[in-house]
Amino acid sequence: MLSLPDFPNRQRDFLLEITRAITAQLDVTEVLRRVLRASVVMVAGQVGLIALRDEDDLFRLRAYTGFPEDKVDALNALLQQLIVGAESGDSEYLTNKLQEMMHVVNPDLQQSIALPLVFAENPLGLLIVFRSYQARITPMDTQSLQSFADQAAIAVNNAQLYERINQERQQLAAILHYSGDGVMLLNAQLVIIQMNRAFEQMTGWSSTLAMGRKLDEVIVWKHLEHNDLKDALAKGWPRQKPPTTITETLYVEGDVQRRDGMVASIGITYAPLFNRNGRLGNIIANVRDITSFRRAQEMQNVFISTVSHELRTPVALIKGYASTLNRQDANWDMSVVHQSLQVIEEEADRLAELIDDLLTASKIQAERTVNLQMADVRLDSLGEQSVERLKTQTTRHQFTLSFPDRFPAIQGDGRRLRQVIDNLLTNAIKYSPNGGTITVGGRFTDKNVTFFVRDEGAGIAETDIGRVFERFYRVESNLTRKTKGTGLGLYLAKSIIEAHHGEIFVKSAPGKGSNFYFTLPRD
Repeated sequence: MLSLPDFPNRQRDFLLEITRAITAQLDVTEVLRRVLRASVVMVAGQVGLIALRDEDDLFRLRAYTGFPEDKVDALNALLQQLIVGAESGDSEYLTNKLQEMMHVVNPDLQQSIALPLVFAENPLGLLIVFRSYQARITPMDTQSLQSFADQAAIAVNNAQLYERINQERQQLAAILHYSGDGVMLLNAQLVIIQMNRAFEQMTGWSSTLAMGRKLDEVIVWKHLEHNDLKDALAKGWPRQKPPTTITETLYVEGDVQRRDGMVASIGITYAPLFNRNGRLGNIIANVRDITSFRRAQEMQNVFISTVSHELRTPVALIKGYASTLNRQDANWDMSVVHQSLQVIEEEADRLAELIDDLLTASKIQAERTVNLQMADVRLDSLGEQSVERLKTQTTRHQFTLSFPDRFPAIQGDGRRLRQVIDNLLTNAIKYSPNGGTITVGGRFTDKNVTFFVRDEGAGIAETDIGRVFERFYRVESNLTRKTKGTGLGLYLAKSIIEAHHGEIFVKSAPGKGSNFYFTLPRD
């Protein structure tokens, strides 16, 4: 034990060393090590330990001296029992558990001194020193250990606060980095000071090139729906509001030129951040790629216009022929009546087919599947029937069937597969207006059957091949503008084939015709 004159000086030196450790670093382990060393020296102890409460609300050793590591697990188990006794206020139980701990560490130990580590009435841990002799625990002992325990509690609290703040910072950084929306942070001068990976992908600007640049150097509008951020700031945005109100945001939408020269449609929501002086400090920008949304809107508008036209045409024909036949001042020949009724029937069938396609497409979109009635199906027979039925629609085309002998039957929905074949054959007729040969055929292996329709028509550009099976999509060309269609046929065909666990493809090139084919499993 230190002599009385040396005690205050030594305690002061230890406290100064511990305080420096706390202020110099946030490594709680090093602070605990110094606290424990000072505690053992000041009360002339041989063994010391510090236990802290962890996330599971259990106390575990974080620093110890005077015993080997193989004692740690046994001491951790006794610590939990010790805490139960401390919380219950059973002093005899507490004393017995401290005696057990001394015996586990070293049977020669005689006395224990234990103090809680408390910060702002929050129990953080426990400081215990064991010594090999029995002596009165003096006020100096208690004062010394209490001083070190208080310093340890401050260090633990600071470290835990720093750990929580650091964890939250890492979580926010991860959310920012991996967000599907672009995020950009501007200062009050509209200089980019931070951005995430999604923003890089949307604009083509890397963070190393964009950060430090003015906003209008990176966001170059080709077309703007509303006023830009700079215009809004000039007009007084944002108006500062009390902290309890919702922050005033600004939405800007338009087409922006990427750094690689391509154009993308984006929507940006700007949110202001004010500093303590009430001035605009930063602006957070949330950037969303709306290219697909705009494309879908355009496709939907085209679809509505096309469907309206497609519906009006048969309705107008049906009404026209019916009105003509209903004229009271005319005496129609039976051949004229028969011909007119045939047109009415054909247009009614066409109208019913269009409505059926619309309903089927809507159902597929809602249910994400196609209901099938499975039975034995011969694709070669379906192909031959479709050719016989549709070849009356043209006088410019020759039809060829190309199926090998013993073409196998498969399990499928005959009505749905006939719908696919009719669609492919109708497209082959429509998109080869100059005539030529249309070949309908198939091949088979032990596992699959393949059906194809090949024409000698206008063909499809490579940029459109990947999208011809999309809902409402139609290739943009002079021929398609003159040809009736809703952009649903190939979408329905793809949905039906995939419902059969098959795949549908197209091989084509402008001016060289198209070959649509699908493959279905034999099993």
